Amino acid sequence: MGANYSKIRRCVRRARKLVIKSTTLAGSGHPGGSLSMAEIVGTIIFSHMRHDPSRPLWEDRDRLVLSKGHAAPGLYSNLAVAGYFEESEISTLRKFGSRLQGHPDWKCPGVEFCGGSLGIGLSFSIGVALGARMDSHDTHTYTVIGDGESDEGQVWEAAMTAAKYGVDNLTVVMDRNFIQQDSYTEHVMPLDGGSVGTDVSKSRSDKSLWRTGDKWRAFGWNVLEIDGHKIEQLSDAIRRSKAAHGVPTIIIARTIKGNGVEHMADNPAWHGKAPDPSIAPLVSDELESQAMIAPSIIAGDMTDLAGEIRRCEEGGADYVHLDVMDGRFVPATTFGAAKIAELRPLTLLPFDAHLMINDPLDHLAEYVDAGADIITVHAEVCDESSFGEIHDSLHSSGVGAGLAINPATELPEWAMRFAGTLDQVIVMSVEPGKSGQKYIESSHEKTRSVCERLTKGGFGGDVEVDGGVTPGNVGACFEDGARIFVGGGAIMGQPDTRRAVDAFAASITRARRTRLLVRAGRLGGGELASKWISLHKNEQTRDELTKLAEGAGVL
Repeated sequence: MGANYSKIRRCVRRARKLVIKSTTLAGSGHPGGSLSMAEIVGTIIFSHMRHDPSRPLWEDRDRLVLSKGHAAPGLYSNLAVAGYFEESEISTLRKFGSRLQGHPDWKCPGVEFCGGSLGIGLSFSIGVALGARMDSHDTHTYTVIGDGESDEGQVWEAAMTAAKYGVDNLTVVMDRNFIQQDSYTEHVMPLDGGSVGTDVSKSRSDKSLWRTGDKWRAFGWNVLEIDGHKIEQLSDAIRRSKAAHGVPTIIIARTIKGNGVEHMADNPAWHGKAPDPSIAPLVSDELESQAMIAPSIIAGDMTDLAGEIRRCEEGGADYVHLDVMDGRFVPATTFGAAKIAELRPLTLLPFDAHLMINDPLDHLAEYVDAGADIITVHAEVCDESSFGEIHDSLHSSGVGAGLAINPATELPEWAMRFAGTLDQVIVMSVEPGKSGQKYIESSHEKTRSVCERLTKGGFGGDVEVDGGVTPGNVGACFEDGARIFVGGGAIMGQPDTRRAVDAFAASITRARRTRLLVRAGRLGGGELASKWISLHKNEQTRDELTKLAEGAGVL
């Protein structure tokens, strides 16, 4: 994707947790819409926007305008992570005298627009973009609008104006989460093709009903429609928007309000309600527990890797795992950088390149140039000095840096010096280079130990487990602390990759729910566990949680 995917993901996760912290301490605020736009704002700030936190009024900066101003905690949290102010200041949200008011205010460094009444941020942004053009400033304006605020007529007056003047130094992102203050958008004023009251799940899934983009096209805009929680899709859409000349661009980013927190997700009750302080630690844990599923394409048809990439996409994979074997570090040989470069144009999915090769430093540039988003090398062929060069080179190239260890290898002490900036650590749970192996059971204890050591060292990345992972043991691997799971034969060796990925996801969900219930029991006994269960709006989910709690001895 050409930007530091791992960095964006790490920063967004931190920002999400700050949203929960700030709104909980304030006892008010809008967590739902802040969480739905987390990847949108994070991708803009940490990858595409030209800015300098040490000079917030730098004349040549790009601007980010938050039109949906009630989601201010989502803006403040990303600004804090970016370094505009100390993260501790997030605790002052909505306090008297604070720079962090309930709606964005210019007193806060990094804020470009005093958001209050909805519907006017786009008009303001057009003025900023036209002003930059008149002053011959090569700057770009990014604007985040809500779908609910698009009920306002001024949004459409502004849309006509931007098209008339060909404002191409403006990119608008609509946080299309389907919820506004009172209810679902399709129950209030439908933006898509259904009538008032159309079932929201149908509106989300049935593309034949998607009319929001058509409305903007009719107003003369360049329209891009994406999944607003997929960093790679957001980044690609922003790049494409900046390449469009003579026309403004809107990115319709379909999102889930409250995303990342199961009881908040797609729940109108969390439009403007803060978490209860007793629940907040569970929410924070849940945000740290998001998992990624990475099918390994070498477990599929090696004669048709392009087809295997398509199967990854069809299956709903988060990453494509690329096992590179040189026949020297491991006995097998797979493919190299040339094949990765050939596959790169076929998908936007992040490429997770696992280099099982000797002398990785000598070949690193080839894999960066090929388009890998995360590159992991083995501790067995590195020392502190060479890995330091690899680590720094990858980060300077906008690529995530990872370190892998074989079953017989312990995480080296020197690795802890990089813990704070490592993007991932792979724990091999089979012997590398040999197919058809079962998961080595001692890997559970090893993963727990690695996670504990890394956490103490300030690790902000993810531990990935690679080898013999199946729907039957992925839950236990999750409980060990791993958050990225490579599926070889258990996914790519199956005829239906969607069904296989869903089976992985279901096992991970059960493990995450159980973990949170046990934590609730430790913090507040059965009473807190029951309280947490009751927050989930779906009756079937509440029943499943109750059974898990009873099975874990929490209730």
